Amino acid sequence: MNSSPAVRMERHGNNGEIALIVLQDSARMNPLGRPLQLRLRELLAEVREDTSLRALVLTAEGRGFCVGADLSSMGGAQGGAQGGAQGGAQGGAQADGRTLGAQTADNMHQLSNRLILDLQQLPVPVVCAINGAAAGAGVGLALAGDVALAARSAYFYLPFLPRLGIVPDLGTTWFIERRLGRARALGLSLLGDRLGAQQAADWGLVWACVDDEALREQALATAARLARLPAGAVLEARRALDHAAASTLEQQLHYEAERQRDLVGAPAFMEGVQAFMQKREPVFAPRQPG
Repeated sequence: MNSSPAVRMERHGNNGEIALIVLQDSARMNPLGRPLQLRLRELLAEVREDTSLRALVLTAEGRGFCVGADLSSMGGAQGGAQGGAQGGAQGGAQADGRTLGAQTADNMHQLSNRLILDLQQLPVPVVCAINGAAAGAGVGLALAGDVALAARSAYFYLPFLPRLGIVPDLGTTWFIERRLGRARALGLSLLGDRLGAQQAADWGLVWACVDDEALREQALATAARLARLPAGAVLEARRALDHAAASTLEQQLHYEAERQRDLVGAPAFMEGVQAFMQKREPVFAPRQPG
């Protein structure tokens, strides 16, 4: 087990093929401070390089999954969330001469945005188990996985525009517009209403809403199912859906046919066909290095 004050990783499954990463700054509801982000990126790199791992669950401890930016570190001498908001509005210079806005944008480019891309580009399926409040940039983190499960007490909250006058970030606008459509995405962004877990599931923002006490067990069970997929399946699914979002029907039909050119006849396909003929579950080879 790897650990730090902010994040820990465990291995689960019959053969230790499932990684469980837990945010554990529960007293502060897991804000995205720099140490937490750096450690989380380190652990995601371990998952990426360890080919014995075939799925990941990302969750947190306490009553908050992630409350987004650590505003207490953004306000300079003023401190606190109020200081962060005022500093951005006034555009005051930081110790290195940059404005707070410039410093924030640079940090996002160098660290926070890369964290979201790490999750989106991971070669194993990612289950996000949202155990409580997902607020601010925590919404982007919660939606960056492949399958999102929300505890019944969880909720999503976007205070960016109504409370701070800034846009939703860490991919939040990208995720919610594609999952909910423009009307609901705009409503959540402008009104700042909390979206409860059950309504989030009904709207299609998350895969399912589950009882609080069953969340981690359900997340690990879902990850176990995903771990049995052919190596590379999650990458193919992400790429196909991303391509579809920017394509005409004719273009997507062409894309699908060309992917089948490479995939039909590959070892995973042949194992699937054999398993079908033999009336058994397919057993796919693990990921290969590189």
